[in-house]
Amino acid sequence: MNSLTIAGRELRSLFLSPLAWTMLGISQLILAYMFLTQIDFYLTIQPKLVGLANAPGITDLVIAPLYGNAAVIFLLITPLITMRLISDERRNKTISLLFSAPISMTDIILGKFLATFIFLLIMLFSITLMPLSLTPIATIDFGKLSACLLAMVLLLAAFDALGLYMSTIASQATVAAVCSFGALLLLWIIDWAGSNSGNASPLFEYISMMRHFESLLRGLVHSTDVLYFVLFIAGFLILSVRRLDNDRLQK
Repeated sequence: MNSLTIAGRELRSLFLSPLAWTMLGISQLILAYMFLTQIDFYLTIQPKLVGLANAPGITDLVIAPLYGNAAVIFLLITPLITMRLISDERRNKTISLLFSAPISMTDIILGKFLATFIFLLIMLFSITLMPLSLTPIATIDFGKLSACLLAMVLLLAAFDALGLYMSTIASQATVAAVCSFGALLLLWIIDWAGSNSGNASPLFEYISMMRHFESLLRGLVHSTDVLYFVLFIAGFLILSVRRLDNDRLQK
């Protein structure tokens, strides 16, 4: 319950921040433009798809690319949301109050993680209204749509967990944001080396976040991909708790 109380307080402060509303509005505007552009592309090539067997539908050509574009947008904005979670507590000298409160470090980390995760889910829900608006005029593959949503939920939780950890080890919010973005970008493109020549490392392919995300985005829900994200999220949350606990012991 302590973690839920912290999550509620953090979520309220987040919605009072103009930065959060700005990111929400700008991301919706950009993705709405991309969504409409993708629909225009689909209408252009639709006559050519009529005679093809197993031709891709609107889910493959419009909805899945929308979530692919949304993933890149979230990669850019999530570090800006998570950068202040712990580093601001240090800057405002309120970290000592958290350490002296009758709550565990796990409750603190889970509360702050849940607050930003709920905010990201709200953004994801507003994005999902775009493909759902096509339901009256088009046939949507809800199985693939569900896989896309699962991919986005796991990806956002992974972004959030890593960003929170960076906030625990950085003394400045801007440093936490830059480190989070750099780490996420590296994990996104780490398998690019050697991919063009066909000599990509299997280790890099497994570590690559994009590989697992794209597999889910195509509607291929494998336990390996889901387990990757679950271990990733749990690992960085545990590291965050350990880091905060070390800071408490040093006070």
